[in-house]
Amino acid sequence: MIKCLTIDDEPLALDILEDFISRVPFLQLEKGCTSAMQAIEILHQQEIHLLFLDIQMPQVSGVQFLKSLETKPKVIFTTAYTDYALEGFNLDAIDYLLKPFTFERFLKAANKAYQQFNLNTPGRQSEVADDKEYMFVKSGYDTVKVRFDEITYIEGLKDYVKIHTTGKTVIALMSMKTLEDTLPGKFIRVHRSYIIDFERIRLVQKRKVFIEQFEIPIGEVYRNAFMDRLARHS
Repeated sequence: MIKCLTIDDEPLALDILEDFISRVPFLQLEKGCTSAMQAIEILHQQEIHLLFLDIQMPQVSGVQFLKSLETKPKVIFTTAYTDYALEGFNLDAIDYLLKPFTFERFLKAANKAYQQFNLNTPGRQSEVADDKEYMFVKSGYDTVKVRFDEITYIEGLKDYVKIHTTGKTVIALMSMKTLEDTLPGKFIRVHRSYIIDFERIRLVQKRKVFIEQFEIPIGEVYRNAFMDRLARHS
């Protein structure tokens, strides 16, 4: 479980973050703080893994607050201003959420955090991950756990994606680009509307690839990258 602290001088912003965090099973909100001073007190009392940190705050900005910490948790900046994006990323921020952000955008940032904790912090793997890697996606009113090793292919449907797995099909409100940024390296986009698990390829023909019994077209834009990868495995 990733233990989170939210810091924002706007109560409504804290309420939104609390709601979004509650929908993601691997995030646990420890406290919502309206000032940097209140957050410092919490950080002295308990271990916090991840900050959702507003930048533009009175007295001490989010950037100044983060720079003041000797031991820095991971951070996702939240702000209504684009001016601080570069400085935020220079402080090794996981992501930069521009207000007002949707749950889909929040979930993308949360999945980035999950990946960093799972892959780069071995001592915390037991806290934030099962034996197999997975992501959480918003499907209707539910947040669904989808294991990467069960995904066969993904189909883009305008504003939605259809994630086909060995046991179920999940329709999620997110973009193909968001999924591309979240999925591990064994996945490859072969068409504007399709992402496949490269390891599940059964047969390749000139303009299509077969994943189990499913026929997937290879788009012209993606063909060269796909063929280069195929050649490296031949």
